[in-house]
Amino acid sequence: MLRLISYISNIDWVSYTRRVMGRVAVTDGMDEKAIEMITDNGHDVVVKHYTEEELLSGVLADFDAVVVRSATKLTRDVINSSVNKETGLKFIGRAGVGVDNIDIEAATENSIVVCNTPRASTKSVVEMTIAHLLASCRNITTADRRLRDGVWAKKELVGTELSGKSLGLIGYGRIAQGVGNIAKALGMDLHAYDPYVPKEIAKRNNCKLHNDVDSIFRMCTHVSIHCNLTEETYHLVNSSRINLMPGVGDDGIHCGNHLVNCARGGIIDETAALEAIKSGQLSSLALDVFEIEPATSNPLFDNENFHGTPHIGAATKEAQARIGIEMASLVIETLNGNKPKTSLN
Repeated sequence: MLRLISYISNIDWVSYTRRVMGRVAVTDGMDEKAIEMITDNGHDVVVKHYTEEELLSGVLADFDAVVVRSATKLTRDVINSSVNKETGLKFIGRAGVGVDNIDIEAATENSIVVCNTPRASTKSVVEMTIAHLLASCRNITTADRRLRDGVWAKKELVGTELSGKSLGLIGYGRIAQGVGNIAKALGMDLHAYDPYVPKEIAKRNNCKLHNDVDSIFRMCTHVSIHCNLTEETYHLVNSSRINLMPGVGDDGIHCGNHLVNCARGGIIDETAALEAIKSGQLSSLALDVFEIEPATSNPLFDNENFHGTPHIGAATKEAQARIGIEMASLVIETLNGNKPKTSLN
C-alpha cells in the first residue's frame, strides 16, 4: 500500500484524476472538437445511437451524462431506467434548443440536471426562416421543379415582395427578433405575440406586441412560428386562424397568405394547412419541422405550394461547432460537481 501511495504521489496527479472521472454518452452526434474537449478533461465519451428498447433497458445507467439532439426521446420511462442507487445519469444535455423530447419533470425527480444551448444556433435558424420566406414569395422551389420538368414558366411564376407586407411572429425570443430585424430591413411591418416578453423589447425593435394570437392572423399575410411545442401551443395554428389571414398586404397588393415554421412540428395543424392550400386561402406553407419525424411520407409533399426541409434549421457547420463547444462546457461543469447557471430545472 505504501508503495502504491508513493507511486501515485510521483505521477502527474491531475492526469491521474482525469482518468477516473465521468462517462458521457453522445447519442445523436456531436462536433469532433467538442468531443475532444470533453475527453481532454479526463472523461470517457461513447458516440452511439441507442434504440428505444436499449434506452428502456437502462443502458444509460452506465453513464454520468448523455448528450442528445432531437432523435433520442428521453421519456419518463427511459429516465427512470437510467438511474439506480449507486450510479446513473446526473446530466442530460440537449444539443440545440427544443426540449420537447425530454421529460424534464422526470429528470428533476431523479436529480438530473437538464441543459440546452439556445443561443448557439440562433443565426442559422434566422437565416433558414428568411430563406423559406423568400422562397415562398418568389416561387423559387416551384420554379426549380418546373425547370427540372423542362418547363420554362417565366410568365406563370410572378411573385410578390416582402416589402410593404406585415410579418406576424408567434413567439418573440432571440430567433424571432433576429428574423424581425432582417424582415424590417426588407421593408416589412412587424407584429408579434408572446405573453412572456416585456413590451419594451418589442418597442425597441419597432415591433407591435399583440395581446392575443388571433389579431396576428387578422393583420398579417406572412406568419412565422417561433414558440415551443407545449400542450398550449399544440395545433395553435388551425383552420380557424388560417382563415383569418387577409391575403392582401398593407400596400394593397394581393400577395396571398404564407406560413413558415422552423420551430417545432405540431404547432401547425398540417391537415388544416393542407386544406387551406387546396382551397386557396393559404398560398404557401414552408416547414423545416413536422409533427411526425422523420417525415418521409406526408400528404403535403404532393402539393407544389408546399416546400420543406428535413429539420435542418440549425444544421450549419458554424452552429454545430458553437452548440458542441457550449454543450461540452456544460457537461464538464456538471461532472466537476457544479450545477450550470443555465440549467432548465
